[in-house]
Parts: sequence; structure tokens; C-alpha cells
Amino acid sequence: MIATLNILAPQREIVPAAKGRARVSFIGARSFLLETSGDFDLPSQRWIWALSLTVKGWADIAEVIPGMTNLLAICKETPEDPEIVVSRLLEAWDNAQSLDLAGKTIEIPVHYGGPYATDLPALCELSGLSDRDVVRIHYEATYRVFALGSAPGFGYLHGLDPRIHMPRKTVPSLRMEKGCVTIGGMQTGVAMLTGPNGWNSIGYAELQMFDPASSIPALMAPGDTVRFVPARIEL
Repeated sequence: MIATLNILAPQREIVPAAKGRARVSFIGARSFLLETSGDFDLPSQRWIWALSLTVKGWADIAEVIPGMTNLLAICKETPEDPEIVVSRLLEAWDNAQSLDLAGKTIEIPVHYGGPYATDLPALCELSGLSDRDVVRIHYEATYRVFALGSAPGFGYLHGLDPRIHMPRKTVPSLRMEKGCVTIGGMQTGVAMLTGPNGWNSIGYAELQMFDPASSIPALMAPGDTVRFVPARIEL
């Protein structure tokens, strides 16, 4: 694994796209969810990252959680007038400038195929590709971590080749092992927990992605670059 500290990428590298509209919903008494109409792409996520940096600086905000094309802001106290918070968030979104995060690079060794690749045959059937082509397309891509969520340390990764997009299962696997390398829709990731999972497994990674005893528990962070490296291919 190769790692460097998170830094802000030079603004000149950013090519803005059209910004979508946003709406804000109440999540309990102190939390506000801003959702955008933007696509699941890097330009849209750069505005979410910029908004996150702005809102973190507000004195009345306890926590900011950036998601994929959304952001959750949690106030320290229940606001007397929630509509003021809504207006501030929408204004901040309208004024947000595109921001890139050039984080660390993470290389994840993967055992492709084998006993954990339970869904590889179905992916081949759907895509019309051979198992070797699916594996090659997966590890040749470069991915960016858009956000963390779903399970501790799980990174939502952008960059999966459309040729190997595969819908999530209508009936989840009852027991998918922690470490399975999976595809769900237009995303790929690594299962953080053993249990029910609706994504499609094509391999296995032994690298520990989350350590609750560490000062920085999650290996991934928004803005990181991820590459899957074929440690073994068993097809």
C-alpha cells in the first residue's frame, strides 16, 4: 500500500460542470440533509467536498458527513428556527466552488476468482465478457473515494468501467464474507462486515480496511485514489 497525507489539489486542475439544484430535508431535530440533482461523477462530488469544508467552519455545526451527491449537517443544538439553517445550506451550495481532494493512493491486493467470487459467472453472463476480461477491466481502472458510509470504513468508489456495471441483487446473499471485492450498480468496493450483502462478489482482499483501535480507524478517506492489484487470479 502507498499512502501520502491528504492535500488540496491545485484549482487549475479542476474543470467545473453544470451544478445541479439542491434540496434540504429534516433528519430529526438537529440534522439536515442536503441532496443535489447532480450525477454520480467527479465534478458533482467536488462541489459536495467544497460544501463540506464550508459547513465545517460554522460555529453551530457539530458534525458534517459528506455522502455521494449529498451532505448531512448535524447542529450542536436544536435550532430555534430550522428554516434559517436550510437557507444557509442552500446559499452555501449555490456559492460553493469546485474543490478537489488529492488524498493518498491505496493499493489493494486482490485474489480474483476462487471460492469468494460467487457472482463472477453471473456478471460474465450479463456483460457478455469472459471472466478474464471482467477481472482485467476491474483491476486496470483507477478509482476515487467519494465518501464513506454503509458500514465502518466502507468507501464508495467512482471509476468502474460501464462494461462491468451490474445491478445489486434483488435477493441479497445471506452471508458474504468480510473482504469480498464487490460490484453494485456503477460502483465497486470491499465488504467491511460478514453478513447479508446485495452486491456481487468477484474476489477477495485480505487488507484490513478498518481498525477501531487505530488513531485513524478507516483506511480510506474521501478524495483517496484506489487501485486493485491482482495478487492471484484463479479462474
